[in-house]
Parts: sequence; C-alpha cells; structure tokens
Amino acid sequence: MELDAKIYIAGHKGMVGSAILRTLKKKGYLNLVYRTHSELDLTNQKEVESFFEEEQPEYVFLAAAKVGGIAANIKMPADFLMQNLLIQCHVINSAYQHQVKKLLFLGSSCIYPKEAQQPLKEEALLTGLLEPTNEGYAVAKIAGLKLCEYYKKQYHANFISVMPCNLYGYEDNFEEETSHLVPALIRRFHEAKIQQKEFVTVWGTGKVYRELLFTEEMAEACLYVMNHYEGETFLNLGYGEDFTVLEIAEIIKKVVGYKGKIQFDSSKPEGMVRKIVDSSKLRQMGWSPQISLEEGIRSTYDWYVKHLNKKVAFETKEKRKG
Repeated sequence: MELDAKIYIAGHKGMVGSAILRTLKKKGYLNLVYRTHSELDLTNQKEVESFFEEEQPEYVFLAAAKVGGIAANIKMPADFLMQNLLIQCHVINSAYQHQVKKLLFLGSSCIYPKEAQQPLKEEALLTGLLEPTNEGYAVAKIAGLKLCEYYKKQYHANFISVMPCNLYGYEDNFEEETSHLVPALIRRFHEAKIQQKEFVTVWGTGKVYRELLFTEEMAEACLYVMNHYEGETFLNLGYGEDFTVLEIAEIIKKVVGYKGKIQFDSSKPEGMVRKIVDSSKLRQMGWSPQISLEEGIRSTYDWYVKHLNKKVAFETKEKRKG
C-alpha cells in the first residue's frame, strides 16, 4: 500500500481495528478513513453503499464484528450469526462494487472443527463439526472468508483473509458478562486484589489450552500480509505456542499482583480442549511474533488500570456536578 493511499478501517473503535489503526499511523499511513457505529451502521446496506460511494477507499481492513466470550455466544447465537453476516456481506460487496484495490478480512480460529487435528492447518476447514458454544459466530466467519475467496475466484477481486488465534490487548471488552478469557480474568483478579478476596473463580477445569496473541502483534501481521500476500486461500495468524487456562490465570495473577488463591468451577463451559493454529505459511513469508505472553498481558493490564482510573475520575466528577 502506498503511504498516501486512502485506507478504510472498519471497526476502528474495537480491539482489533484500533490496533490496526495505531499501527498504520505508526508506519506513516496518513489518509485513513473510519466511522463510529453511530456515524455508519455496517448492518445497514444503504448506509454502507453510500459511504463507499462518498469516500472511494482504495484499501479496506474489515475488522468490524460482533464479538463476545462463551457466555455471550451461548446466549445470543442468532445475533452473532446475523449481525456478522450483514456486516461482512455489505462491506465486501461494496468494496467490490467500488473497485477497492485490496481488502483484508479478519476471521477467527473458531472456524475450525472441534475435533480437528492440532495444530490447526488451513486445510482443516469444513472437515468436521464446529464447537457448539460459538457455532453462530464461527459460521459467520466461515461465510466471510468464503465470500472473499469466491469474489477472488469469480470476479478476480483482490480480497484476502487471515484467521487469528485468540486475541487480547488494548480496547478489549472487560465487561463481566461478555468478555473473553484474558480481559475477564484481568478484571476478576484486579477486583479481587482491591477487595482483598480470598480466591478468584475461573470457569472450567483450567486444563484446556489456548493460544493467545497480543493485538499489537496481530496488527503488524495484518499490515505485513496486506503488503506481501495475494494468494487464493486464507492464512492462519498465531503466537505459535499455547498455554493451559491455569497457566494463563497464574500469569495474570502475577501481573496483577493478586495474593489469593485460584479456584475452578468445572460446572461452567470451557470450549474446545485445545485450539492452536498452524501459522507456518505466514512464518515462511517472513513474519513472526516478538512479544511474550507475560509482556503482552502486562501492557494490557497497565492499559486497563489507566482507563479504569480515568473512568472512575470521570464518574466522580459527574456525580459532583449532579
């Protein structure tokens, strides 16, 4: 991409999109276009078409999505499927209609079958049943990557996809009911430290494995792929190593400085036993992560505390006004 090219980042306020936006700015890309949800509803076809007609972006990073943890996915499967399908269809089709030079779609490693051989290779897609706890979201992401593949096949559109492993980082969702593993544990351990609780409860047995990638690394990889890849198939994007939930919880406990105990609730769902992607194709292209899990979690926790303090200060100020 040329440094002065007009680049649209869909979902720039979210964890993934904001990391891509920061990385683009850091690398010297200046002609960046983005809209908040209130300014542009990506589930509304007419609004999306009007936006592309007005802005005529040359490149698109499609990072916008409805996302959430296990509890949210179990509770709202129709919402996760429908809203993501609408976002993807509208943006991808408008990108084609307005002759976007290149589009990068971000999917998720949950697209793979529950019983697929680990590490998960790109070729394992659609070879078995999905993990039921996030099937709606997974089906939507499969549809998105296939839509990019078929637009490339039928119309020769330069649309590509990457499938990241589990991500964490700045601008993550730390809400109790809808957050993913890392932000949920950061919040629980931080609150337990402040409230001097004796223990923190973690869902599941602690024995399942998860591969985690810091969003700043993910964004670097996306920019690298956008500038170096035009293949027919999607690419996995991962850290290259996985950890048990117990190991992840212990790292977060250490980073937060919590002195109590960890207990597990095996009555709660925990998803796939293991989920690590084979990122060898991307590594062979020349990209690999550089930030350790503990370093990434420490940066994320520092960001969380900083923004939590800002939120408390703002609420206190507003309360005094009232």
